[in-house]
Amino acid sequence: MFGQEGYQLRVEWGDEGVAALGGLCAVLVVVDVLSFSTAADIIVGRGGSVRPVRWTDRAHAARPADPSWTLRPSSLVELPAGTELELPSPNGATLCDLAAATESLVLAGCLRNARAVATAARDLARGGPIGVIAAGERWGVHINSPADAHRGPLRPSVEDLLGAGAVLASLLGYGAASVEAAVAAEVFARSPVEDVLAGCVSGRELIASGHGADVALASQVNVSTAVPRLVDGVLRA
Repeated sequence: MFGQEGYQLRVEWGDEGVAALGGLCAVLVVVDVLSFSTAADIIVGRGGSVRPVRWTDRAHAARPADPSWTLRPSSLVELPAGTELELPSPNGATLCDLAAATESLVLAGCLRNARAVATAARDLARGGPIGVIAAGERWGVHINSPADAHRGPLRPSVEDLLGAGAVLASLLGYGAASVEAAVAAEVFARSPVEDVLAGCVSGRELIASGHGADVALASQVNVSTAVPRLVDGVLRA
């Protein structure tokens, strides 16, 4: 039931969503709009690659050559081609690593590359089901949390609902969509994306912290043709 079997297009949330859909779907698309998937899109679009690191393992991640390169998308817009970053995040990177343990092919999607990722997912799925994982957030965890911080329960987030809906909107017609997938696509179609991202809790938090440029980058829809695909633990074109 919770794997949404019988539908070609499916959507779920967080770690539990990966567990429910992983292996059942030919392709899983991980969506973490603010900010991991957006950062991955920018890095791969510039000819780089990303090694997702689980949040609990971030103390062991290699330091980037330039300490200004971070999870913030605006810090990556001039990243040199060929750069590989180990990028920890409590949501998107962790989910990509979890998804790698399933039998599904794994892509990273966001608003910027939704159409391109949907096209790639169609080709890779070869008629099999496609699952979209909206990352959401974890209560009590944020970018400055200590390494031993408890990773709390899932908090669904508006920005990831929109990002998942953007991917699914470009997949409509591929096959039957679950009610959940169809609703996500409809929410995206009816939403003023820039206003929603600026006004949602996550967007307001970033803007208040002086990171409005990250929100602006993440709000762009279908401006990128980059398709980060997880191969041997690395997201690359």
